[in-house]
Amino acid sequence: MLFQGRYEKARKLQQEKLNGRERAFDDESLSDKLEKNDTLALILSALMVFLPAALLVLGVISLLGYLFIVR
Repeated sequence: MLFQGRYEKARKLQQEKLNGRERAFDDESLSDKLEKNDTLALILSALMVFLPAALLVLGVISLLGYLFIVR
């Protein structure tokens, strides 16, 4: 691998900085912190954010395709 030495040094430095610090994905009881409908709320909020943006992009692409075909 290119720059293997630099990668190893950076990885070692990162592990030293994180030593003793708890990370969220290492926590076994993370599912205990979520309430009953938190998963549904997260999914709905993600849809409310990404769906309009995706529809806008799809509309622009469709409009461009229409203009290329009709004209």
